[in-house]
Amino acid sequence: MFSTLLKPSLARPLLPIPLLERPSLGRLRLVKSDSSRIFARLQGGYRGPVPKKDWIVEWVLSNGDAVRSLPIYVGGFSLVAVLLNRTASLVAPVIDASSSQSRTDILALALAVTNILTGLVWLSIRPKYVPQVIPQGVQCRKMLPDLPPSIEAEVLWLWKSLEDVTCCRSLVIVYKNTCVLQIGVAAESSAKEGDIVIVDAEKFVQCSIYESVKKSLKQIYLANLSLYPGRSEFPFLPPNTQALILQPIGEKGMMVIGGDMIRGFTGADQSWITLLGEKLDATFSKAWADSSIPVER
Repeated sequence: MFSTLLKPSLARPLLPIPLLERPSLGRLRLVKSDSSRIFARLQGGYRGPVPKKDWIVEWVLSNGDAVRSLPIYVGGFSLVAVLLNRTASLVAPVIDASSSQSRTDILALALAVTNILTGLVWLSIRPKYVPQVIPQGVQCRKMLPDLPPSIEAEVLWLWKSLEDVTCCRSLVIVYKNTCVLQIGVAAESSAKEGDIVIVDAEKFVQCSIYESVKKSLKQIYLANLSLYPGRSEFPFLPPNTQALILQPIGEKGMMVIGGDMIRGFTGADQSWITLLGEKLDATFSKAWADSSIPVER
């Protein structure tokens, strides 16, 4: 449900809406980039509920050491309380199995010791922290020229959504052996400083991993790209790209989504990206059939 609230526009056609037709859009902040303006137009009509952060989860994440130590304090306090209670109740220090007080104290001591041991285990076993990296490359926005406005609006909305909601920092869309969109951070060309490595669609579609995805028509998630031996098949991505998702767009295209964190894409992100691939397949198939979109060769 949370992921659904974050992607409200997926359920309706993504067509550019003139600003004059929606006066309420005047409240949106004017931005300079075309992608931000188009995204603002698409999102301006949404008036549904806005997801809220869980303050308990936020507090636990920001106070991890205190939460891990809490069982030790609870167990220690319980242990002291049991000893004080036995002393104040004037019960003989010798344990008597026939005494209900002794049996109760033994159970309470066992629970207190269990809490202390649990806290020690929590402090000794810590999950490995995976930091985000800053992609090494050049910001780019390369789009196939003369695209219909509806296609341009949809791919820019898709990029903006992925960038805001997931760890995506690079996006490449290839369809019918043509690079439709290369946006985000791209690898810097060694020929000239500031230039990017442009996607060679003809060469990319001949890669083994592209053929594998095309054959299976299933998403491939490389949670740690540095461990993948075929890393050289993606020269257009920043060299320190941490994770990668290859999402087929029907039988004729693919999305290449690069992230800045190892295992940064969650299960919900992967499911959502699968739906985006299916939606793009339907949109592209109709657009390429109804119009003469130029194809790079």
